Amino acid sequence: METPPSPPAAVDVVLPCLDEAGALPWVLERIPSGWRAIVVDNGSTDGSADIARSLGAHVVHEPRRGFGAACHAGLTAATADVVCFCDCDASLDPALLPAVAGAVLAGTADLVLGRRRPLTRGAWPLHARLANLELARMVRRRTGLRLHDLGPMRAARREPLLALALTDRRSGYPLQMVVRAADAGWRVAETDVPYRPRTGRSKVTGTWRGTWQAVRDMRSVLAEPPAADSVAAAATGRGTER
Repeated sequence: METPPSPPAAVDVVLPCLDEAGALPWVLERIPSGWRAIVVDNGSTDGSADIARSLGAHVVHEPRRGFGAACHAGLTAATADVVCFCDCDASLDPALLPAVAGAVLAGTADLVLGRRRPLTRGAWPLHARLANLELARMVRRRTGLRLHDLGPMRAARREPLLALALTDRRSGYPLQMVVRAADAGWRVAETDVPYRPRTGRSKVTGTWRGTWQAVRDMRSVLAEPPAADSVAAAATGRGTER
């Protein structure tokens, strides 16, 4: 059962969640005051949904497994003008979201990504960092965007995001968001965010196999032709920082 609707929030924070009971209390207590946490339970078996609900989060259930499926369920459940995304594993501090969303709220950027800066050597495994560098290179070649990271902490306005008509429901969802935003002429920016060791094991980058499966998913996204109709509908008419 989903939690009942709450009063409109200044910003909605989408938190895709799969067995994150150990991290949820810390994550939810760090949500900025006045912002709403939307925890999207993606099939947890450790009571994550009940914990999130007891801590005041709005809980959405997405039965179809996949990072993109959880993110998109949260986006469609959001009602605030600005929506942030953040991992639910305590690797990223939600208290820093105002710095990520600030340029979007001020109208000086359309999509802001948090560029992860590891606090310890073990926070970001070598194979995951190498895969991220390769993806950043491919994104630059495909879009011209000079990004360093395709990090999961990000912010944009809800209606333009929905107009991008994102279709990937697996690991390629964050990348497809960036590619379609670039095709639509969005101003895309980065800001540094500390990256901590996560609580529990990553479902994607915890192994070489999972990481390279994600890379394959993302290669498929990069091979897609521009979605002219949906991208045109999402265009902001402001040009993109490259």
